[in-house]
Amino acid sequence: MGKILKKLKQNNIIKKQAGTGLKSLLRRFKKLKFEYVQCGRIDSIADGIARVYGLDGVQAGELLEFVPSTGGVIRGMALNLEKEFVGAVLFGNDAALKEGDLSRRTKSIISVPTGLFLRGRVVDPLGQPLDEKGSLPATKQELVERKAPGIRLRARIDSPMATGIRAVDSLVPIGNGQRELIIGDRQVGKTAIAIDTIINQTTLRQLEADYVGSKNVTSTVGAEKSGATCVYVAIGQKRSSVAQLSKKLAEVNAMPWTVIVAATASDSAPLQFLAPYSGCTIAEYFRDIGEPTIIIYDDLSKQAVAYRQLSLLLRRPPGREAYPGDVFYCHSRLLERAANMGKGYSLTALPIIETQAGDLSAYIPTNVISITDGQCALEADLFFKGIRPAINVGLSVSRVGSAAQTKAMKKVAGQLKLLLAQYRENAAFAQFASDLDASTKKVLERGERLTQILKQDQFATCSTAIQVVLLYAGSKGYLDILNLNQVNQFMSLVTNDLTAYNWPFVETIVATKDYDSEAESSMQEYITDTVDFIQNN
Repeated sequence: MGKILKKLKQNNIIKKQAGTGLKSLLRRFKKLKFEYVQCGRIDSIADGIARVYGLDGVQAGELLEFVPSTGGVIRGMALNLEKEFVGAVLFGNDAALKEGDLSRRTKSIISVPTGLFLRGRVVDPLGQPLDEKGSLPATKQELVERKAPGIRLRARIDSPMATGIRAVDSLVPIGNGQRELIIGDRQVGKTAIAIDTIINQTTLRQLEADYVGSKNVTSTVGAEKSGATCVYVAIGQKRSSVAQLSKKLAEVNAMPWTVIVAATASDSAPLQFLAPYSGCTIAEYFRDIGEPTIIIYDDLSKQAVAYRQLSLLLRRPPGREAYPGDVFYCHSRLLERAANMGKGYSLTALPIIETQAGDLSAYIPTNVISITDGQCALEADLFFKGIRPAINVGLSVSRVGSAAQTKAMKKVAGQLKLLLAQYRENAAFAQFASDLDASTKKVLERGERLTQILKQDQFATCSTAIQVVLLYAGSKGYLDILNLNQVNQFMSLVTNDLTAYNWPFVETIVATKDYDSEAESSMQEYITDTVDFIQNN
């Protein structure tokens, strides 16, 4: 009997101890926070497109991770949300993946890192560095797809975005916050206009930085923020071309104010489609901290082709030229994000479109023309004649117009457009006429000299004040007595002289953005003396 009672007591003690232990384990278990990862399996995979089952609740545009049996992780994006399957596009090579491999959600929409540290860097559309300057520091991620600013948040475009190109700044002026399309056949200088704009803007920004950093300056008053931070998006280009561009910008000290987002020809179609949106998000960061910003999409034709490839592989219904029905929305939601927010907060977009044999009425060109605020049309015939930049003045237009020009530029550009229009009209008739009257000859001669003034070498940007002096001399007839070689000599002499010395009338144009009667008389005297010097030597 005593043994039985002893055993019962031991069992009660064990039960009490077990109960206490289980309770403590349960309390510890409740304190733990578990996260589960929703996984699916690949049903089929081909051509960079994966059909995945088991990913209930996945969002459109969500980042997915695919785990091949050989190890590693390949990232992708969910695009098609069907009842049982998810259509995903892969950002990497799909050769390592096969049916049945694991796919998992990240519960995060596609985003890109933003920050001041991106200046001077070359990154891919996912924010991974492509240069040899090390990894990017940890920073805030911003969504690639963001809503465009509303109408009430926008300000009117009333300040010029100087490209440093005489033909653009005078005939098709671009304002801060504008969307100006650069369109033309391949190899006619579309990218050259964009690169010259970057060089000119970063030169202005460097001048501002030098002014503020000068020991003789005690405040930032007088340092007008006229330059801009630039974001260049390379879509479907050769890696060697992007490397050459980065090297050239570094040589002219423009890279410290520039970000390059590159989805090259060797990258997958999803990355080429995503690149413009990633670049726009990076540009919006600089805009939102008060930096005037310019973004260049080079070019959206290749993005449209990449999107067509994705859509056809995802079995979306094709439309005109086999493009999907929402290709217009693809470009409009991107370009609508460019805006002037006022008080220096602006994002200017320069999309580039490549045409076939000068056909501006094709599907993608007409779409983007209707979205943008004007176009700068380049013509192959003019390019091969040596007129570079090869801007067709008749097809080019800026819907902002003189609102994006200084008062000084307005005075010389208004007359310039009329003179060039008369020149083009008379030049067409002069081809078939042998005898021309004196007035027609005068119009043709002046038009030839104005055309010569508008010619400009690449990487040779020109300040607004010097542009005003050159265009004033040409439009007022001071150069009519010079031949074309002497006109080139005049431009070179004036550019070097006005850059090296502080002439009072130039300082007036720079300070007031205009010229009064006194400055105009000084400018006339300077031009006359220079013309006489060239004639006598």
